[in-house]
Amino acid sequence: MTRLGDSVRRASALLEQDLSSDITVRQLLEETGARRYLDLSDLTAAEQAALIASRAVDVLPSVERLTERIEAAVAAGRGLHVKLGIDPTAVDVHLGHAVQVIVLSRFQRMGHEVTLIIGDITAKIGDPTGRSTERPALTDEDIARNLAGYREQVRPFFDFERVRFRHNGEWLGGLTLPRLIGILAQVPASALLQRDDFRTRLEGGHGLSMSELIYPVAMAIDSAEIEADVELGGVDQLLNMQMGRRVMEIYGQKPQMIVSMPLVEGTDGSGAKMSKSKGNYIGLSSSAEDAFGKVMSVPDRLMEPYLRAWTEWTDEEIALARGRLGDSSLHPMDLKKLLAGEVVTALHGVDAAMAARDAFTAQFSRKSFTEVADLPEVTLSDHGGEGIAAVLTKVLGFTPSASAARRLAKQNGLRVVLETGAGQTGVVLGETDVLRPLGEVIGEHLAAAEEEPKGVYLKAGRKLALVRD
Repeated sequence: MTRLGDSVRRASALLEQDLSSDITVRQLLEETGARRYLDLSDLTAAEQAALIASRAVDVLPSVERLTERIEAAVAAGRGLHVKLGIDPTAVDVHLGHAVQVIVLSRFQRMGHEVTLIIGDITAKIGDPTGRSTERPALTDEDIARNLAGYREQVRPFFDFERVRFRHNGEWLGGLTLPRLIGILAQVPASALLQRDDFRTRLEGGHGLSMSELIYPVAMAIDSAEIEADVELGGVDQLLNMQMGRRVMEIYGQKPQMIVSMPLVEGTDGSGAKMSKSKGNYIGLSSSAEDAFGKVMSVPDRLMEPYLRAWTEWTDEEIALARGRLGDSSLHPMDLKKLLAGEVVTALHGVDAAMAARDAFTAQFSRKSFTEVADLPEVTLSDHGGEGIAAVLTKVLGFTPSASAARRLAKQNGLRVVLETGAGQTGVVLGETDVLRPLGEVIGEHLAAAEEEPKGVYLKAGRKLALVRD
C-alpha cells in the first residue's frame, strides 16, 4: 500500500466515528494535516495523474497523456518540469490563491521539478484577464514588496526550499524586436481576439492596448524559455496557457500539458469568485479565530468545493462524508467545523485549530455571551455618535467597507443582541439602521427592553462585539 493509501485508511476509520468529538476531530486533523508534507513519490504514474486530475477543471490534452508524460520522464531518470506563473500584483493573498499552490505542492512531493515564474516584466504590462479596463502597471518596488508578502503568506502550503524561482525579465528583458516580430508573425490575431473579455471590451467601446494583446504571447514565451512539461494555472488563464502550447511549437518544442484549476466561490455564497474587493475572502494572514468563523458562515453547499480546494482529502474520503450526510449519521454543522479546522490547521497548526473550535463553540453554541472571553469591545462614549457602518468598518474591522456592511444588513446578518437573566433577544437591523449613529440605535432598543440587560452586543454575521457605555 502507498503512503497516501495508508493515510486514507486511517482517516476513513476516523471519518466513520463521532465527528462531534474533539478527540476524534483532533486525530483526524493531525492525520490529514500531515499529508501536506507526505512523500507521494511511491504513487504510480497513473495514480499521480489521477490525483492531479481529481482537483483540476481540465487536464489537456488528457489525463492519459499526463500519465504517459510522467512515465516517459521517470524512464529518463527525471521528473516533469512544472511551471506556475505569478504576477505579484497584490500584497494580501487569500485562500483562493492557494488552490494552485496546493496542487503544485503535490507535483513537488511526487518528485517533479517546480519552477515559479515571477512576472517582473508581464506585471508591468498587466494581465487583462477578466478586466474591463487596463490594469495599472507595477513598479519594481511594488513587485518586490508584493512578492515578499506572497511567499510569506503561501508558505504553509508550499516548500519554497525545493523550488526554482525565475524572473521572466531574464529573457523578456533582452528580447529583440526582430525576434518578437518573428514570433508574433506566427500567431494569428484571431487567436488573441477570441477572448471573451477582449470582445466584450471592444463591443462596449472600451480601449484595448497593444501591450494587453501581447501579454498572452509574453506569458507563453516563459513556457518555451524554461521548456515546461506542464503549466498549472486558474481556469481563467486557459487561453494564456494554450498560447504557451502554440509558442512552444514555434520554438520547435514539444507543447506543454495544461492543468487548469477551479476558481473558488467566495464565502458570501453569491456565486462570485473569492475576491478581496467583494469582501468575500479568507486571507492567508487571518487569525485562527477569524478564519474559523468565516468558514462557519458559508452556505452548506460550499463545504464540498472547499474540501476539494483546500484540504488533502481524497475523493474517497469526501464521498464517505457525503454519504454520512445523506443518511443523517453526520450533522452538517460537525462537517463544517471539521472543514474550518482543516483551514486553520493549514494556516496555524492543529493546536490553533482546536482552540478556535473551542472559542467558536463557546461563542455560538452556548446560551450566554458572557461566557465568551476576549470579545472585541466598542464604547458608546467614544463611538456612539458614529454610524454603525463606520463602527463596523473602521473601529471593529468586521466589514471591509460601508457597502459591505449594508449588504450584510440586507441579508439580515446584522443584529443588536440584548442579554438578560431570561436569555437573549436579537433585533435585526435594516439597511437604514446601518447609516444611523450606533448610540441612537442602541438607545432605542434599551428603552424598549423590559428589564435592564446584563450585556449588549453587536453581531455582524458570525462576528460579535460587546457594546459598553
